[in-house]
Amino acid sequence: RKSVTFSRAPECPCRAIAMEALLLPWDRFSAWLHCICVVGFDLELGQAVEVSQRDPPGTKTSICYLSFPDSNSGCLGDTQFCFRFRQGSNRKSSLGCFLETTDRDAPPCLKREQGHYYGYVYFRQVRDKSLKRGYFQKSLVLISKLPYVTFFHSLLKIMAPEYFEKQEPCLEAACNDIDRWPTPHPGRILTLPIMGVVIKVSIVLPTIHEVDLFRCFYPVFFHIQMLWELVLLGEALVVMAPSPAESSDTVLALVSCISPLRYCSDFRPYFTIHDSEFKEYTTRTQAPPSVILGVTNPFFAKTLQHWPHIIRIGDMKQAGEMAKQMKVKKLKNLKTLDSKPGKYFILLIILSCEVPHKTAAHSRTQIYGVQQKRPSPAQNAILRRYFLELTQSFIIPLERYVASLMPLQKSISPWKSPPQLRPFIQQDFMKTLEKAGPQLTSRLKGDWIGLYRNFLKSPNFDGWFRNRRREMTQKLEALHLEALCEEVRRDGKRERV
Repeated sequence: RKSVTFSRAPECPCRAIAMEALLLPWDRFSAWLHCICVVGFDLELGQAVEVSQRDPPGTKTSICYLSFPDSNSGCLGDTQFCFRFRQGSNRKSSLGCFLETTDRDAPPCLKREQGHYYGYVYFRQVRDKSLKRGYFQKSLVLISKLPYVTFFHSLLKIMAPEYFEKQEPCLEAACNDIDRWPTPHPGRILTLPIMGVVIKVSIVLPTIHEVDLFRCFYPVFFHIQMLWELVLLGEALVVMAPSPAESSDTVLALVSCISPLRYCSDFRPYFTIHDSEFKEYTTRTQAPPSVILGVTNPFFAKTLQHWPHIIRIGDMKQAGEMAKQMKVKKLKNLKTLDSKPGKYFILLIILSCEVPHKTAAHSRTQIYGVQQKRPSPAQNAILRRYFLELTQSFIIPLERYVASLMPLQKSISPWKSPPQLRPFIQQDFMKTLEKAGPQLTSRLKGDWIGLYRNFLKSPNFDGWFRNRRREMTQKLEALHLEALCEEVRRDGKRERV
């Protein structure tokens, strides 16, 4: 047996292990995956689900189209990418309470999705003269609520080649292997046998979910400050790429660049015209929604030309006439940021009828340690640390102010209800920035006040503050319960005396 090790972590408490003893058959499978699908191409029906261990969530049509690269992508060989789609209904899992317990200790970026599913795709397209179409085209798709991008892509590299060679019996064996896995509880070293390979993984370290930031951002290196701000503010952003692999990696890199802050708006690593939200996201009757879309179909170049921010990656082959019309019609309104070609040539275009986005930090981006000759993993680590420090510098003043809204512990009495948190007052917070703003920990200079003012209107602030308020309320309730217990203990002592 081969062994693939992702990371190490201390063992989990015995309580979680005891809970797993109560799980029924296929509960462990459901803790990792909703289902496994095989999507093939039929000459009459087009893309169709050929095999599925359980009915896929959402609409099968949408999943089928999301599981195949766009016809213009020309992805020969093996391609891996991921997509994300709405749950569609409030179906409750029989594992609900158990999964909430196992999910509680996970960092924000690793918590399972509540209203969306991920689809992890391994697509194979090879020439086959025995088929009428002349090509073998099929996708193996893992659908899950877990955002473990790197892990599931690594799992597919083991499963997919075996499946394409041995077909369904091989897939059934894989499902049985997964149903014997321990549940994905943070803090444990998990041993996961699959098709003769043993994967060791820990659900706490970044190797399970992170994409290569340096590879994705290298061609627009001097504009990453602006990209960070656009994501932080939840701006409408579309990534136009030549393949779903490049679009999904870039969207996931954008979402993760504000970590440890969780991106609270919608994002679609790969989006098609067949998505149920297509009309909602492309309408011109209202402003573009707070969402990041990854697309490959050239049709979106025209459909989304009114969006304020567009990243164009590589050569999206546009239809001739439409391309000519776009160049003539929009040339005057484009602000183009060119960069030297890297692994991918990226042309960043900011579309705006007024003034393009101005970064809060006007100084030129400098990331110490990033050099041409360093190995890619080292470059990636340096860039991720830069984003982490930037986000932490921004969020620390907010954390400090929100902590001041907590009532003093002496105000907690067993004879009264738990005290309430004081309200968040924007003007009071802004006053704290003069002496305790991000300038204390960040070298960047600029309009931080304007950035905070816009951030406080964004879904990312709303999601962050709701989570912090919930945590602080739970802390107050725990302190109140502790005060009650202490009073009962004192009463017991007095009675014995």
